[in-house]
This record gives sequence, C-alpha cells and structure tokens, in this order.
Amino acid sequence: MKKALIYILVLLVAAMAALYGFNWLRDNKLPNFRKQAEIYVYPGAEANKVLEEIADKAQVRNRASLERCFKAKQVSQYLKPGHYTVSPGNPSVYVARMLNNGWQSPVRLSLTGNLRVKGNIAAKIASQLLLDSATVHRALDDERLLADYGFTPRNVFSLLTPDTYDIYWTASMVDVFDKQKAAWDAFWTAERDAKAKALRLTRQQVSVLASIVKAESNNEAEMPKIAGVYLNRLKIGMPLQADPTVAFCYDYKLNRILLKHLEVDSAYNTYKHTGLPPGPICVPTRAALEAVLNPDFGGTWGAGNLYFCANADFSGTHVFAKTLAEHNRNAQAFQAELNRRGRK
Repeated sequence: MKKALIYILVLLVAAMAALYGFNWLRDNKLPNFRKQAEIYVYPGAEANKVLEEIADKAQVRNRASLERCFKAKQVSQYLKPGHYTVSPGNPSVYVARMLNNGWQSPVRLSLTGNLRVKGNIAAKIASQLLLDSATVHRALDDERLLADYGFTPRNVFSLLTPDTYDIYWTASMVDVFDKQKAAWDAFWTAERDAKAKALRLTRQQVSVLASIVKAESNNEAEMPKIAGVYLNRLKIGMPLQADPTVAFCYDYKLNRILLKHLEVDSAYNTYKHTGLPPGPICVPTRAALEAVLNPDFGGTWGAGNLYFCANADFSGTHVFAKTLAEHNRNAQAFQAELNRRGRK
C-alpha cells in the first residue's frame, strides 16, 4: 500500500513536471499566433484590452499561454505605448516582453502632396503619429527648437523634404525634425552647393525659388523651364510677378487671383517687390529643387524666356516666350480656347 502511494505520488510529480515543461515550452518557444497583426497601444491603455486585441487580430493559438505570460511579465504594470507587430512565429513570452520594453516596429510617415499651409501639414503628420496636430503646429512655429537645426518659423518649409520616412509611432517633433535635417544634409552635396553658387543663390534662396516653381506646376518635366523664367527675371532685375506668392498672402484661399489681389501689402507679393520673397511659400519637392539647380533658360541666362502661360490645349502644361508680344499671343490663344469651351 505504501509503495503504491509512493508510486502515485511519483507519477503525479512527473505529470506536473511534464505539464510545467510543456507550458514553458509553449510559452517560451512555440509560435502562438496564426496571423501577423499591427497593434497600436495608446497611453493609458489597459493590458487586458491589449491582450484581447492581440488575441483577435493575430488569431492566438493558445489564449491561456498568452494570459500566463501577460501575468508573469506584469504587462499591466510595465505596458508601454507604441506600434507593435505580432508575427506568427512569436511565442507568447516575446509578445509580453515586446510590450514591456517598447520594442516597436516603425511606421511609414508620408510627407507628400501640396504641403503649403502649416495647419494642413500639422494635421497630416498628426494623422500618422501619436502626436496631436496642435503640438506639431507649435513645433513648426517654435523659434528656439528650429534654431537648433539652423531654421526659423519663416523658412521651416525648407527643412521639410517630401518623402516617406521610417519612424516610431511615438516619435516626438524632435525626432521628426532630426529626420528632416538628415534629408536636408544628404541633399546638399558639394556638387549642388557649387550649382547654387554659380546661380548666385544660397541654399535657402534655392528653396524659396523651388517653392514657387512647385506652386506653379506639378509637371516635373517643365519645372526647369519655369525655374529658368524666374532666374532670367532675377538676373535682369525684373519682378518675379508670381501668382502663387500672392495666393500665399491669402493662405491659398482664393479661387482666382484678381487685379485687386495684386495690391496686397506683403513682403511675399512679388508683384510689388523685386527679388525673392523672404521665405518659401510651400514645401519644395526634390524635383523643384533640382529644377532650380539645373534650369532651362530658353537661351542664355537673362536673355531667354521671361514669360509663360497655360497651354491652349488644356494639357496642364505651359507655353514659354521670350518677349511680351509673344506671351500676349499665347495668352490670347488660351483665353480664346477658354471662351470657346465656355460657350460649348
């Protein structure tokens, strides 16, 4: 009887050890998910709700295993906000540690489109990161913060480079600006600096002119010609007379720019002031920057194209002219076609 009891106890201990060993193996080594899932953990999130989301989105194989690891690793106490990727090959313990230690997966921050109003830029960034738009907007106007990067609220558009960036979802605006400054530094090679110098422009002036070129057209193929027109005007001391600079004065809220709008009292009004405006009027693209550095003057610098207007074929492109008389003929052709289409 005594031997039988000992035998039963040995079997019970062995069974418990086997169960413990199997659970350890399941928790620490065996994959516990069927699908990859992207999880966003907000500040103040409850661990049990995060567990529910992971179990649902990643299709957990053994929920008890995940619950054991959440409890053992005290996820409710150490849970960190962030964007996390749960992969099918992850065991439960890795997911618990990932959440506790903030082992985030980067997100893709896309800065594309017409980036020309700080409020809209702030909303675009905030929609992709944990940041709120008010925080982003304040950073775009923060003189002290921008000074660390060599920029100001007036020329901050130059700091931003349209592209897609890998960055943590919980990134601060310092992290965002760090990415932008790295892109700025990478763009300005010795070769590009030499081209700017040959055009008698600083880096910031290149950005200002590129912002006007970008605002004039999204057609990258003709950007060098547009840049050439404005560089020709600068060379001979002619006002730029760029409509987008007037639109900037009105926060791009005008449907049409009328003669009365050309009288707006602003340093950005290139109808009233010669030379470049004091800052960029939108975020210039790389294509626009390259267009300024590699312009098509339509002849020699200062003696090439001085005018351009919308093409009468309504292709969205422009026609260029060296003389005012030629430009007026082009403008009349466009207006005639516009009237014809209006009558139809």
